[in-house]
Amino acid sequence: MRNYKINRETSETAIDLDFTIDGTGNASMDTGVGFLDHMLTLMTKHGLFDLQVRCKGDLHVDQHHSVEDIGIALGQAFHQALGNKEGITRYATVTSPMDEALSTLSLDISGRSYLVYNVEGLKDKVGNFDTELIEEFFLGFVRHANVTLHINLAYGKNTHHIIESIFKGFGRALDQASENNPRIDGKIPSTKGSL
Repeated sequence: MRNYKINRETSETAIDLDFTIDGTGNASMDTGVGFLDHMLTLMTKHGLFDLQVRCKGDLHVDQHHSVEDIGIALGQAFHQALGNKEGITRYATVTSPMDEALSTLSLDISGRSYLVYNVEGLKDKVGNFDTELIEEFFLGFVRHANVTLHINLAYGKNTHHIIESIFKGFGRALDQASENNPRIDGKIPSTKGSL
């Protein structure tokens, strides 16, 4: 089973995270950041993972440390759960509509962390959530998952819908790229022989 549990504690956050790649979409979130709970639940359901996240963060300061550190912990868990990457599909590109919004995510489980984030026109807030933290979440994730991720918003008006489109696509892209491909026959999907 491709699963990893992580306990990450700093002076700013305490996170318990349990991530299973080959799950059924079971999500249990308690991060103290309601909008992030909603987005992680969407990611989990559409990626067919199992994910439990508990976070106690310094929300009296703001949401930044909690959101970024959850991205870091999820990236670490995904990286560890993948194991040696033998037989994985490696690449995925997913386009997801959410009402008037349309986003495309392209993922390479490359061993190289890189984020391209072309998302313009978000309002500053959804409820009390700072939308600039979406990029911080994904930066934390890619740096610790060692993946390349391109997020491109084609269009959209409603900020909630735009971010929801992104997280649904993120779950689907992670699922497709990490899927075991029988044609690869247990080999590393790279001409170098390693990722």
